[in-house]
Amino acid sequence: MQRRHFLRLATLGGGTLALGSLAFWRHVYAAPPTLAPVGPYGPLAEAPDAHGLRLARGFTSRIIARGNEVVPGTRYTWHLAADGGACFAMPDGGWVYASNSEVTPDGGVSAVRFSAKGEVTDAYRILSGTHVNCAGGPTPWGTWLSCEEFPRGRVWECDPTRPGQGVPRPAMGAFVHEAVAVDPVGRRLYLTEDAQDGRFYRFTPAEWPSLETGTLEAARVTGDVLKGAKVEWVPVSPEVSASMQPAARDTTAFRGGEGCWYDGGVVYFTTKRDNRVWALTLLTGRLEVLYEAARYPGSPLAGVDNVTVSRAKELFVCEDGDDLQLCLLTPDRKVSPFLQVVGHPGSELAGAAFSPDGQRLYLSSQRGAGGRGVTYEVTGPFRTRAA
Repeated sequence: MQRRHFLRLATLGGGTLALGSLAFWRHVYAAPPTLAPVGPYGPLAEAPDAHGLRLARGFTSRIIARGNEVVPGTRYTWHLAADGGACFAMPDGGWVYASNSEVTPDGGVSAVRFSAKGEVTDAYRILSGTHVNCAGGPTPWGTWLSCEEFPRGRVWECDPTRPGQGVPRPAMGAFVHEAVAVDPVGRRLYLTEDAQDGRFYRFTPAEWPSLETGTLEAARVTGDVLKGAKVEWVPVSPEVSASMQPAARDTTAFRGGEGCWYDGGVVYFTTKRDNRVWALTLLTGRLEVLYEAARYPGSPLAGVDNVTVSRAKELFVCEDGDDLQLCLLTPDRKVSPFLQVVGHPGSELAGAAFSPDGQRLYLSSQRGAGGRGVTYEVTGPFRTRAA
């Protein structure tokens, strides 16, 4: 893969460098989340649409691809078990949606290309021969980082703009990878580990933006995370999970790290075994639990998984199981459902990502439609500014 050593800061949907998140969240840290049966986009329809989605008024859906079927408008067969994904802007005004395949053997990553009008024009493979590609994350220079979720799994860097093969980045660690988020200001990457005693990692490249070499560290947390704790960083070997390294045993275990996303000086991530949504403010090193399901019986959000952020600074959190909702956590810490997939028992939602203009949302039901998976596009009046 030919690396592009320039920052394409406008390539990512969701306002990657909109520096508002820090200010928006700072003033609500002390306030607890509240449950909102009806969110800012209104109530969900009582009945699902033709594609099995319950949406708010003004929103519509279409199916982009189904697992093991040819993507309409192309000759490419879409992968099974679609998981993490992200959108990338193209010079002609179109965009690409990259999507992981959480299967083994030969999981990898596929991509679907859209015109400036949103028409599907192509689909192709950008990573092959890898295993259990779960989540990952986009980079500001326009590549997709695909994470392997198995012991000694790697991070692979892929070019989403054309068919090809990704490059492994072993300096970013060999463990049960889940997701990664890139801080373009501090020039570091943050990674989650999907294990009962997983760690939260930070990777500092030796020469930005190359990911070939660098320093890997694990978080050590002191203080009360429900009130605001402090994070220190402990160097660890990239050859094995930090939980297995004697020198890193005093680092903090996170119970099943899942989605991870950077926005405006804050890294958001989720942990599934305790159903928490976290926020790490990079400037201060403050770590906060924004939401914990156990503290709010009857909350619409459980089974937290992939996460992304809209231009309005809203956290969109996918559910693994529960009632298959995509839920919202707004800057005033109100929790509400945004959509629900109906008729896919045993599935999970994954890969939530916005198009570059913030007006289209992509996501997948990983094991829907007979266990093969379905990838959707939802279009509607998404807010592009925080209220």
